Amino acid sequence: QVQLVESGGGLVQAGGSLRLSCAASGRTFSMYAIGWFRQAPGKEREFVAAISWSGVTTYYQDSVKGRFTISRDNAKNTMYLQMNSLKPEDTAVYYCAADGTSPWGPRVATAPTAYDYWGQGTQVTVSS
Repeated sequence: QVQLVESGGGLVQAGGSLRLSCAASGRTFSMYAIGWFRQAPGKEREFVAAISWSGVTTYYQDSVKGRFTISRDNAKNTMYLQMNSLKPEDTAVYYCAADGTSPWGPRVATAPTAYDYWGQGTQVTVSS
């Protein structure tokens, strides 16, 4: 089992920045690909960004490319999502997730169904 806890959400004005953190405990965090997802009210959960276990490979949703950066520090069992130039449409609950299916594997999935472990979420609100 992997336990994930997000932090760093809050209220920010459009154009501002936030850094979300995802702290992991339990099984070895470094063996899993990790993803960030978000869910706005009345909408389905959507992919934001993902990073391979090594940190070498990253993927982003088109709408956040150039504004968001995903990273991880395996020594600290922590993953980050740096969000810059925030827009009102970024408002959502943000979740981190770990893909426990293929430890040390090459897969970096974008579908929520590929992820086995989830945090409780942190609210990000961007005001216009």
